[in-house]
Amino acid sequence: MKKNVSQPDLRRADKVKAFDRLLTIMDELRENCPWDKKQTLESLRHLTIEETYELSDAILEGDLTEVKKELGDLMLHNVFYARIASEQKAFDVADVLNAICEKLIERHPHIYGDTVADDEEAVKANWEKIKLKTGNKSVLEGVPTSLPALVKAMRIQDKARGVGFDWERKEQVWEKVEEEMQEFKTEFNTESNKAIDKEKATAEFGDLLFSLVNYARFVGIDPEEALERTNKKFIKRFQYLETESARDGKQMGEMTLAEMDVYWERAKGKV
Repeated sequence: MKKNVSQPDLRRADKVKAFDRLLTIMDELRENCPWDKKQTLESLRHLTIEETYELSDAILEGDLTEVKKELGDLMLHNVFYARIASEQKAFDVADVLNAICEKLIERHPHIYGDTVADDEEAVKANWEKIKLKTGNKSVLEGVPTSLPALVKAMRIQDKARGVGFDWERKEQVWEKVEEEMQEFKTEFNTESNKAIDKEKATAEFGDLLFSLVNYARFVGIDPEEALERTNKKFIKRFQYLETESARDGKQMGEMTLAEMDVYWERAKGKV
């Protein structure tokens, strides 16, 4: 049985009006702006990827003003794609919205049907089972091939978990991490100067990374977010090193590692 919302949306009319305004502007731009008239699904693709990463940056920085801006950019892209498709008589934005509505209703039988799902894991398990019943040949079929490897590893593992293929306890996952670490160390002893087999080393390192991603996922850490936060921290500290050493009249590339370490340690107390 359908479960209704407990609180009415007092701004629903404003939201519908704003979306209608965006559709109108999109039509006007597509028909009158030289740049907008030239765009295709293919030409917009790389811009959409860029906008998605900008949204990701804004979220990690906790900048809600930027989040709002980037969501607007992505919303524009969505209606742009739908407008182009409508010109090709393929579909329009109403088809897009109705399709996702039907998909959400179908895959939430615990809300729109009689299925019981009391926690997140049950919901995800139902989701994967429904996808298999509606045409997907593999649980992993929905993972985009072009996803960055770190994100893809997370999604693969998460989807496998949805059908019960997962470790039972985090201790088991950590044992796998240690096993992969030992295998890597045994095969490619860091204390030896012997040349390594690059292909084999790459495979072993991949296994180690995959097991670390698995552990992160198991304890509720998003490895992509964790690494990106570390990237941002390193950038801020390195730029501090550059700025402060320049103020002291020193040049990057001419300082010793020990000299740079002084600024690096100072940066750790600042950013």
